[in-house]
Amino acid sequence: MRLLATCWAMICLFACSEKNVESENKLTNYVNTFVGTDGPGNTYPGAVSPFGMVQLSPDNGLPGWDRIAGYFWPDSTIAGFSHTHLSGTGAGDMYDLLFMPMNSRFTESLTPEGDYRPYSKFSHDREEASPGYYKVDLLSSGIVAELTTTKRVGFHRYTFPADKKSQIILDLGYKLNWDNPYATQITIENDSTISGYRKSNGWARDQHVYFVAQFSKAFKSADLFEADAKSVKSEVNGAKTKIVANFPTSENEQILVKVALSSASVEGAKKNLQAELSAWDFDATVKNADQEWEKVLSQIEITGSEIQKEIFYTNLYHLYLTPSLLSDVDGMHKGADGNYHKAEGFDRYDTFSLWDTYRTAHPLYTILCPDKVGDFIKSFLAHYDETGLLPVWSLAGNETNMMIGYHAVPVIVDAYFKGIEMDAEKAFTACKVSAMEKGRDIEEYMKLGYVPTDAEGENWSVSKTLEYAYDDWCIAQLAKALNKEEDYQYFLKRGENWKNLYDPKSTFFRPKDEHGKFIPNFVAKDYTNYYCESNAWQYFWYVPQDIPEFIATVGKEKFTAKLDSMFTYHPATTDDLPIFSTGMIGQYAHGNEPSHHVAYLFNHIGQPEKTQEMVRRIIRSQYTNKPDGYCGNEDCGQMSAWLVMSSLGIYPTNPANGIYDLTSPSVSKGVIHLPNGKTFTISTENQAVQNHYIQAVYLNGEEYKELTITHQQLMQGGELKFVLSADK
Repeated sequence: MRLLATCWAMICLFACSEKNVESENKLTNYVNTFVGTDGPGNTYPGAVSPFGMVQLSPDNGLPGWDRIAGYFWPDSTIAGFSHTHLSGTGAGDMYDLLFMPMNSRFTESLTPEGDYRPYSKFSHDREEASPGYYKVDLLSSGIVAELTTTKRVGFHRYTFPADKKSQIILDLGYKLNWDNPYATQITIENDSTISGYRKSNGWARDQHVYFVAQFSKAFKSADLFEADAKSVKSEVNGAKTKIVANFPTSENEQILVKVALSSASVEGAKKNLQAELSAWDFDATVKNADQEWEKVLSQIEITGSEIQKEIFYTNLYHLYLTPSLLSDVDGMHKGADGNYHKAEGFDRYDTFSLWDTYRTAHPLYTILCPDKVGDFIKSFLAHYDETGLLPVWSLAGNETNMMIGYHAVPVIVDAYFKGIEMDAEKAFTACKVSAMEKGRDIEEYMKLGYVPTDAEGENWSVSKTLEYAYDDWCIAQLAKALNKEEDYQYFLKRGENWKNLYDPKSTFFRPKDEHGKFIPNFVAKDYTNYYCESNAWQYFWYVPQDIPEFIATVGKEKFTAKLDSMFTYHPATTDDLPIFSTGMIGQYAHGNEPSHHVAYLFNHIGQPEKTQEMVRRIIRSQYTNKPDGYCGNEDCGQMSAWLVMSSLGIYPTNPANGIYDLTSPSVSKGVIHLPNGKTFTISTENQAVQNHYIQAVYLNGEEYKELTITHQQLMQGGELKFVLSADK
């Protein structure tokens, strides 16, 4: 018996050690969901599934730029847990369906705009999170809150102390920043189920969130409120409604709440709940969420230091937070025309921050999840069916028209040439129509060949001209592929409109008035309304469609000197830098997207060693594994995609031509498990912090002399090996 016991102990020890090794090797363990919650990152730490409809996360309850995502690391209050959030943007919207557990210990409230809002103190020492899971001790009540999700359902678990006055509140009148509810409803269906909706105006001009919420315990009583007036009915309607569900609790009693969402109907929310979370096993749901995240993170396996892995996988995690699922399990959803539609044969997505994400995030999606890209394109075309135009910055079944360009175009064109299935004729028509609309200065652009200056507001004339010209070049490439010669020639010519604002005297793209005259008193480093969130230095480099012609136009010598100066001409201490000029290296601003390709331009002037130097410098100086780990808004995956691709040594300088610039990888090895079943391995020899210069490159064992690699080469699988050195 003693021998048997000893053997059993050894088996248990071995099993436990195996389990620990497995746990230690899990990639989700490297993700820090708090990265970006401090500084300008504007991320949230809560629970979400990859591309999920629900983003269930704590809200500090206070408005402001730092709390755009609802949560700010330096804060010490939690006002509740809402079900929708934006990741890394500068737009203060969402925050739908705020739940908050309470009891008799609560004594304090936040009072923004006169609304009573109970809050709890909390400490980061008693808070934890991982992909698909969040937990916090609410210190003002002794309640422990845990959150997890499926794609369309938020799942809460609250552990209460003994208290006769324990409660769970749902406040549909809660609002923050730009968000404002105009119609809400709560219906008590029975003693453990409520349903309703919250319709709001904000950045999403008409957002609809329908819901059904089920409690694991019947409430003893429930009080409904319309504004501050208590109702005796079982249903309330109004701009601000609230329910207080009362549950006397024993010590450590747990009450669970399942909250399913839909943009279409309460019935849709009920279908989502039944399809995704019919059981009440919270721990199993956490495990399923973790496994789902492990699956997507495992698409790229890297070898590197522990800090490198934490930064890499945290950024890969953030890449998968958006776009967000919009359609229900039966395909129903709110469209951009305000009507309800059914997605047939695809999932409808939204939250398309296209001015940001077309540059790097969407090309990365074509490598990692081309099936999702197909649904993104179909979502674009559904938006076109509903509005007559492709999306610009679409959110929650709405067009916000934020930022510039018609950047669904390069996403479509890139996907088309990478073989992603789509209705190409319809896609081309949508691209063409979107490039011919009369709004957003496009009519003047078509007439003059540039967007003229305007003294009023954010004209952004230079930036619009350059971004429109790039999108036009993309349309030309699609037209050529579809044998539309006339369209090809027309849009190819428009793709050269960048030349119309080039000033050889100042060697900058300079604003012109409607009469074709450059504006006087031009200072390139000034931030003016002629450049979108940038200055003339930062937008100078935006001709990715024809870099050789761009260099020839400027002159290689001037271009080379100017590119060096971009990283050495530092702002003066007296310069007034706007909020979006962050991550500065000279005039380069890594915290904003127009700069993201600039370091790779050294490859195009025969100085690849400078690309290798600068990309490594940006990785080291602009990304960390701490709460302030982003130097600017994370912007729905764009900032993260730059880190992921640059760490692997590949980057889409022109994000629609299927060609990736090469630089020295910062990780020792990266294995990309492609959706087609093949693997593409990026390996290094002599990897070290100081060894960022490429001495040789080998593709599948043969020396490779190019500074680029194509998407087709990558998708064929194989190995790209870099031999590195500290010497140039």
